[in-house]
Amino acid sequence: MRHAIRSPYVVTPSASLLSEVEHPYVLAINDLPHDERPRERLLTQGPSALSTTELIAIVLSVGTRKENVLSMAERITSEYGDRSIMQETDAARLAEQAGIPLGKSMQIVASAELGRRFFAKNDRQLPIVRTASDVFEHVTDMRTLPKEHLRGLYLNSRYKVIRDEVLSIGTIDTNLVHPREVFRPALEYAAAAVILVHNHPSGDLVPSSADLAVTKQLIDAGRLLGIELVDHVIVSKEGYASIPASYRT
Repeated sequence: MRHAIRSPYVVTPSASLLSEVEHPYVLAINDLPHDERPRERLLTQGPSALSTTELIAIVLSVGTRKENVLSMAERITSEYGDRSIMQETDAARLAEQAGIPLGKSMQIVASAELGRRFFAKNDRQLPIVRTASDVFEHVTDMRTLPKEHLRGLYLNSRYKVIRDEVLSIGTIDTNLVHPREVFRPALEYAAAAVILVHNHPSGDLVPSSADLAVTKQLIDAGRLLGIELVDHVIVSKEGYASIPASYRT
């Protein structure tokens, strides 16, 4: 397992029942005992007792003709990642990547945005990220995602993450990762610095030529804006690694 050197950043101001039949029966909410259904559990036990999948199922309310709501919620969280889906702000992208109707992706994005706004009001609860190790712990859900996700962590001058946003999904490429999309949240939320983080589903922590090209492009763009890109961390189930510091200077 390769680990980057731990040095502080410097910040400038659904389940199936299988049978012998050709089409297996898929377990639906109505098949569950009444007191095990997500809505009933929310009423009797409160939201903290529910899993992310169950909470998303409640937000979605109903499924589609092809997929019941529990199966849909479970698939979305396993393919997209718990934290990634809660940081997604592009409803159209979520609908396309998760394979769900646009209306349902809008429900998820809207409810997640409400949570972020209320959470952001309490500065004491914001996570602190000082090192690549901190980044690795912050993005635990990205380690086993089946697709590459690029996320931006936007820091204030006290190393607190004031914004965490999914920037792209798919193979990292300079044609897909535009500086405008990376630095827009930094300007909007008055971030002092940005950390990029993306996952390698293959487990290989060696940065690709595209990773290096994207990093260089964004460093140059950040200098023009006066916003520092302090790190670009690659994560996988095997560990984490930073783009070499010598390359970023």
